[in-house]
Amino acid sequence: MIRAGIGGVNLTGRLAAKRMAREGRLKYDGGAMGMGRRNPVRVGSLLTSAVPALAERMLEQTIRRQWADIVGPDAARRSRPASLRQGTLEITVDNSPWLQELTLRAGTIAAALAARHGAAVTAVRVTMGAAVAPASDEVSREGRAISRSLTDAERGIVEATARPIADPVVASSLRRLLTKDLLARGKSGIPVASEQP
Repeated sequence: MIRAGIGGVNLTGRLAAKRMAREGRLKYDGGAMGMGRRNPVRVGSLLTSAVPALAERMLEQTIRRQWADIVGPDAARRSRPASLRQGTLEITVDNSPWLQELTLRAGTIAAALAARHGAAVTAVRVTMGAAVAPASDEVSREGRAISRSLTDAERGIVEATARPIADPVVASSLRRLLTKDLLARGKSGIPVASEQP
């Protein structure tokens, strides 16, 4: 139940707050939040005291937002924090050179995380994983990756290149490869292999 009054908003209701206080999850002084001499309580603090497992999730999101500052812009483009479980941050990278680089830098990364977040992150584990999330310049305001499709001319180039290949599996693989190449080069204006001298 939500109660609004002159002194503020009581998100939990008095009975729920008393029950949470009995269970040791929330300190309850008998009044509504924000009333009296107490300072306002941040919603994040209130939620983590009510749902302790949420604290690790909120820290995980904070680390994701700060990732480029923690590891640097080059490493941030090739890696991302995947999960935080029991104090161990799992970092996913997209290729083996960055796996080795970040594995060697794991101690430095753990120290930087400890300086920012205290003892909440005690270890770092680096793994190979799926494609890294797109860089911030490739993401729209809503947080979705901006996608583009091939033009008719580009589709014609792909089909004309793959048509002479008799093996359907190889032809399909070539179509996928050429499509990815054209999509990647389309934004940067780099000429495709067939257009280079």
